[in-house]
Amino acid sequence: MNDLMAQPARPTRNVTGAEYVAAMSVSEADRSARAAFQQLLLRIAPAAATLFDFGAGPGIDARFYAEHGFNVAAYDIDPEMCDYFSSYCRDLIEAGRVRLERGAYAEFLGRAVSEESRPADIVTSNFAPLSLVGDLNALFAKFHALTGPEGKVLASVLNPYFRGDLKYGWWWRNAARLWLNGHYSVPGAQAPIVRRRLTEFASQSAPYFQLQRVYRGVPPHSAADADGIDMSGGGWHTWLRLNECQFLFLLFSKRR
Repeated sequence: MNDLMAQPARPTRNVTGAEYVAAMSVSEADRSARAAFQQLLLRIAPAAATLFDFGAGPGIDARFYAEHGFNVAAYDIDPEMCDYFSSYCRDLIEAGRVRLERGAYAEFLGRAVSEESRPADIVTSNFAPLSLVGDLNALFAKFHALTGPEGKVLASVLNPYFRGDLKYGWWWRNAARLWLNGHYSVPGAQAPIVRRRLTEFASQSAPYFQLQRVYRGVPPHSAADADGIDMSGGGWHTWLRLNECQFLFLLFSKRR
């Protein structure tokens, strides 16, 4: 059995900052996934909404949101990503349309929400930062504090059902754990990478949010495709419709 079949690729270091931007620009699949997420956000966000971009990376999405009329606050843990973000979005930061938060993840969770700051209408999280978080319940508690009464979370996550992963031995070794436990993790350069079933996302977001809709992480092919899958009444058996894409886009609505 060759190394690729033995385990997922494990980078020897975390690619960040300008190097990350260059790497993400090469892949057509990555560009397409980013565009699909951005266009979905434009469809669901109210005009002039306030967004909080969690795991904002180099600021590519934050800049896109601000240029489309949204007010943007953002957070990332990586210093090099934040340095690139600060340079890339400098004009928007100086204009007061983008704000960047830095610091350790535990510090972010414990940081009090300023009474002067406007509650976010939507928390966004593109390219799977949630798949690097072990305890999602604590994170959704933070999202609850950051958002207003009608708050939502739109998150891109790694798809555990992606058929492109079936050629790897590590997927088959973890398949039973996925179905029995609802999740499994594999080593990553920055942190363990967690793949979760939809039921796991629903349970870990409670009691703060409810998983409302699931979208394929690719540009939609039809109006029905663009509407996603309604999960408010169940619909967990629809996972077979989602197995051709590496990412899933999950929309959560705030519980009252």
